[in-house]
Amino acid sequence: MISPADMELVREYVFSRSEEAFTALVTRHINLVYSVALRRVGNSHQAEEICQAVFIILARKAGSLPRRTVLSGWLYETARLTAANYVRGEIRRAHREQDAQMQSIVEPLEPDAWAQVAPMLDQAMAHLNAQDRNAVVLRFFESKSFQEVGASLGSSEDAAKMRVNRAVGKLRTFFLRRGVALSAAVLCGLVSAHSVQAAPIGLAASASAVALSGTASSASIFAAIKTTIKIMTWTKAKMTIAVSAGLLLAAGTATVGVEQMIEHRNYPWQLGNLSSDMLDRFPPQVHIVPARFSRSAGSVSSNEKVMGLGYTLQAILLTAYQERSSSRVVYSTQLPEGKFDFIANLPQNSHEALQKELKRKFGLTASHQSFETNVLRLTVKNSAADGLRPSTSQNGSATSNPGQFSCVNQPLSSLITTLEDQLNIPIVDETGLTGRFDIDLSWDKTGLQQPTDSLKQALLEDLGLELTAAQRQIDLLVVQHSK
Repeated sequence: MISPADMELVREYVFSRSEEAFTALVTRHINLVYSVALRRVGNSHQAEEICQAVFIILARKAGSLPRRTVLSGWLYETARLTAANYVRGEIRRAHREQDAQMQSIVEPLEPDAWAQVAPMLDQAMAHLNAQDRNAVVLRFFESKSFQEVGASLGSSEDAAKMRVNRAVGKLRTFFLRRGVALSAAVLCGLVSAHSVQAAPIGLAASASAVALSGTASSASIFAAIKTTIKIMTWTKAKMTIAVSAGLLLAAGTATVGVEQMIEHRNYPWQLGNLSSDMLDRFPPQVHIVPARFSRSAGSVSSNEKVMGLGYTLQAILLTAYQERSSSRVVYSTQLPEGKFDFIANLPQNSHEALQKELKRKFGLTASHQSFETNVLRLTVKNSAADGLRPSTSQNGSATSNPGQFSCVNQPLSSLITTLEDQLNIPIVDETGLTGRFDIDLSWDKTGLQQPTDSLKQALLEDLGLELTAAQRQIDLLVVQHSK
């Protein structure tokens, strides 16, 4: 007999208040929710309370869930948020009592691979978009086939396979930047084998009873429920400012209040069309404010002055600290989402002033630190290749588009920046090449070959340059929340 689909049971509960339907949902997903909670709090009793809270939220929000909701993905994210809010509440309470026992929240790491992955898994999952997160939950947390994943996501089996592979690649990058280097096969095996464990006997029945009664088991759980529902409501809102404010509360990374964050008026420099003369036309100032337009208008710079419209905070950090590629940045704190406009057009030290504004408004600081990490070595394989030509031009330019890079009279670092952005890993120049070059490089972005392989092949065939994996001691920009 085929079991009813999740959303069929949800609709049955919504329309007839069927306790049997709700209990079936709890029984089906209790192990997933319990495992997420246990990874976060490290305490089985607290994890059970968080399970009850998650299903209370499901009972309250069931009527508002869209028909196409992937319930396991929704429950995963709700469990992650609720556990985070619970831990944050417990820390605040412990601080008030001057007895903050953080070691009871996070268990010490063990040397095996899963012990390295487990403490960061849910943080890594939080960096995926909803569709990618749903795909990973279905494939590895619930052991669904690609055909079943595709059916749940409303796509084909091949599309589901591509989405899962891309999501796994993003997870690997997240762990790599934190010093955990794993192959895709090992990471998938670890998550499949360990991410979900059996919940205690009787928890499904008790969680169903508590959720249907709507009564939280403790003040901490009640507070976590309220905060999670509030965050979910903010996240669903269409206004970018409201979304950003909600995520700031969820992440706990800002030093300013929500009122300050959403306070915003239009400035004369927030125009749809940018030009470099604007940096000298407007009075010297430093601002980072919510974006005025939905589209991104890019940036301009002149004489160390900088300005950009429709930027993420990640991109503003790169500008402020003059870091060439996001692959060389390590985030030890979660950043608020949303788009922002910024300007720093002081007569001097504009980048330093922008750094101070990031700290003042968002509590974000950064510093370069040395790490031994995985990189790609760029070396000369064929010095006679035609594509890498010493430049004879007096003027310089560079353009980068999906599947193409071209430049005139540029140093090799211009190409390396593009390669790092495309491959999302630091590249160490060991070519020994100096001077400036004219380069015209293109690679397949739409064919059957993986874009990464296509880029490396084009680099070798056209420019005679080879990328090989290695480990090197390099400087990375570490972004953290100021204390």
